[in-house]
Amino acid sequence: MSSFTRRRFLSLSAATLGTTAAGTWTTTLAVDATPAPGEVKEIPTFCEMCFWRCGGIAHVRDGKLWKFEGNPRDPQSNGRLCPRGTGAVGAHYDPDRLRQPLMRVGERGKEQWKAVGWDEALGFVAERMNRIKAEHGPESVALFNHGFGQRFFQHVLKTWGVINYAGSSYAQCRGARDVGFLLTYGAGVGSPEPTDIRNTDCLVLVGSHLGENMHNSQVQEFAQAVERRASVIVVDPRFSVAASKAKYWLPVKPGTDLALIMAWCNLLVQEGRYDKAFVAQHGHGFDKFVEAIKGNTVEWAAEQCDVSPELIVAAAREMASHRPATIVHPGRRVNWYGDDTQRSRGIALLNALLGNYGRKGGLYVAQGISMAPYGLNKYPEHARHRLDGAEADRYPFADEGITTSIRDATVSGKPYPIKGWFVYSTNLMQALPSEAETIKAIQNLDLLVVCETMPSEMAGWADVILPDTIFLERHDELLTGFGRNGWAALRQPVVAAPHDQKPAWWIAKELANKLGIGECMPFKDLEEYLKVRVEKSGHSWDKLKAEGVIMAPHKPITVEEGLALEFATPSGKVEFWSDQLAAKGFDAVPKYTKHPEAPPGSFRLITGRAPGHTFSRTQTNPLLHDLMPENEIWVNAATAARLGIRNREYVTLKNQDGVLSNRVRVKATQRIREDTVYMVYGFGHSNKLMKTAYLMGASAGQLNSSYRTDPIMGATSIHTNFVSLVKEA
Repeated sequence: MSSFTRRRFLSLSAATLGTTAAGTWTTTLAVDATPAPGEVKEIPTFCEMCFWRCGGIAHVRDGKLWKFEGNPRDPQSNGRLCPRGTGAVGAHYDPDRLRQPLMRVGERGKEQWKAVGWDEALGFVAERMNRIKAEHGPESVALFNHGFGQRFFQHVLKTWGVINYAGSSYAQCRGARDVGFLLTYGAGVGSPEPTDIRNTDCLVLVGSHLGENMHNSQVQEFAQAVERRASVIVVDPRFSVAASKAKYWLPVKPGTDLALIMAWCNLLVQEGRYDKAFVAQHGHGFDKFVEAIKGNTVEWAAEQCDVSPELIVAAAREMASHRPATIVHPGRRVNWYGDDTQRSRGIALLNALLGNYGRKGGLYVAQGISMAPYGLNKYPEHARHRLDGAEADRYPFADEGITTSIRDATVSGKPYPIKGWFVYSTNLMQALPSEAETIKAIQNLDLLVVCETMPSEMAGWADVILPDTIFLERHDELLTGFGRNGWAALRQPVVAAPHDQKPAWWIAKELANKLGIGECMPFKDLEEYLKVRVEKSGHSWDKLKAEGVIMAPHKPITVEEGLALEFATPSGKVEFWSDQLAAKGFDAVPKYTKHPEAPPGSFRLITGRAPGHTFSRTQTNPLLHDLMPENEIWVNAATAARLGIRNREYVTLKNQDGVLSNRVRVKATQRIREDTVYMVYGFGHSNKLMKTAYLMGASAGQLNSSYRTDPIMGATSIHTNFVSLVKEA
């Protein structure tokens, strides 16, 4: 294998990873006979192009995947899909997909592979896992997971003895928000967020890009709210799509959001514009809260945020005038500056002052659905404690695993070593801060397994790559959703995988057999598993296959419908003053502190999403690539002129640590502050096997080399880096 050459590698990659034109593929339904000419089958399933998981209906014409549309029975899509969902057909036909298992033959990270069969790949993984277990214990293997397909990977690995597992969706996306609301109301926010935008009269968006993040049902309701002239207030350094619909746009200086939020709280209290009845009945520690925020004046916030005091006052009075049918949106991907639990708690407290919890047009109390379990095995007890931050004193309010805690333990080897990583459906090179720290951790591993659909940057570092199917080609666990109604949705295969890709549940089941724990997956296939669950719950399996969705009976979700409010906090009330935080040495009421300024000649880099792409997963999708082949760096037009940079000119970004980006096109615009630059993340792929997206645009993740960690629950910042613009020679 030492003689394996680059030329041989390139030849292999063409054979195994795909240069075949999409039109020549002949995938058909695995369960169907040859279809009649022109025959169209409609098969319901639910989407995985993002975490919203909308119900859709796949159309298969002449046995080939044709189109994917929304399922009108599904509460997430209401019969409509976003651009990503509609473009899911392209994921099936993506020419850059991984096609069969690959094993590393060269130096780790050099992207040199040999194609192997599943038996050889999984046999190698099982042998290496058992070696680690014998030398270090099963706790020394960790799982990084994202997406719905991870369910049975986690089950098998926990049965084998894994206790350290985490998804980047927590510490790199929503965790601070959920903990902030949990500390305030005794309940997290969940997904989808229980925002009654359908009935609201005023919607406040603090750095939340509705219309660009394309969270389907919320975007539909947002469009309806705009149509009926509901007030919209947007806080954002950039004139986003949402800001273009706003009555008030507050272009705050990045990092000052908490100053504005607490000044709004203080103004509502001082002017008596808060919901006194709600606070009197449901508030805990309100007097101490009022005393703590007295210094947060409008004038002080105007100076911190660099917006006019008149604008701050007008926006506060606008939201108060519509209470309780006012929503300050909890947001998503809110881990920005390292103090994000307190900022999210500030948003939770502002909502509480507006009295909108459990109210029509405010934050409703989501309802779920109960589905019977299959009855799988229990997991073994462990003497060792977890190193993923979920059960340690390092981050006292973490309630899920933290990716960077696993990475830290892998680097340090303390208190016990992490020697194996399983990475399912997450590109840690772009998702985690500090690519250099991730690479350092990888070099300490004895085993790195990546299960993916695409040859991501993370896959480029693997010892073994296991090619997953896309969601249109497999069964998955039942989706049980929370919302205005609870619901359950079925994912079922629409077409067969085009090559030797296998669904995650199958890979997990085969690995369990190799590890000698096959009894933990006691079903023939996932259809058998799903049918048992559905029928034990008293529902028709055939009807679910035909319709795709089961809706639970409606229960009250607002006070107006008869809901009795309850709060699972220590006080049993909304905690304006948090004794829990105070007991751990944190501020009981959120307190703003200044963040570092940009060095001379540099700008704070902020990031966001595009409606046509999902993280770093869709840039090679032939349909979505056409919509947006590369990202841009937004630069204020006056700043660009001062730097001698023209609109659409290419530049390189250099951050404060000397990290250089790929070349990226400049968007010179008046729609952003002069001290700030912005770009969509997920681009700038450096794995050469992603031929369609290779070096297209710049990677925001690569530039995120400096980060801060929220001491309350472990979230890592994404907006604490500064860049300068380097003109091309």
